[in-house]
Amino acid sequence: MQMPSAVALNAAAPRADAAAEFEDFYAAQRERVFRALAVTLRDPTLAAEATDEAMARGYARWSQLRGHANPGGWLYRVGLNWATSWWRKVRRERPLPETEPAVDGGDPTALALLDTLPLAQRSVVVCRVLLQLSTAETATALGLSEGTVKSRLSRALTQLRAALHEEGTR
Repeated sequence: MQMPSAVALNAAAPRADAAAEFEDFYAAQRERVFRALAVTLRDPTLAAEATDEAMARGYARWSQLRGHANPGGWLYRVGLNWATSWWRKVRRERPLPETEPAVDGGDPTALALLDTLPLAQRSVVVCRVLLQLSTAETATALGLSEGTVKSRLSRALTQLRAALHEEGTR
């Protein structure tokens, strides 16, 4: 078996100026992507790993990604896909552990209500509200049509409003 050359290994890495640009992007976006994944996945440890994986993939593709309309949304989707694949693999091997609180400092009631949503709806709410993506950007980030984003958001917000109303009447 032939070992890859140093040139081949470095081919995926961005140039020095692009690397500095990615460092700035990383510093500005890592926490935002992490929080979005933590809320969506309901597991901060898994969200941290998914964020790191997404950032590593983003770094390797920075020359294409930096021209993307919303690189943070792309990274969120990559992290979500990675975590979904991880879950599938782990579920086959062993039961999932109890989840930890999603993020520190968030409104516990709001986070608990978000936890009641199915992953598909929760990811749309996180993109639209937490990441403040437009409908079109959310659709692109999640690989959905804009109609599906609107539908899932509408259903999620209806469910959240009903749950909030229930909480208020207790």
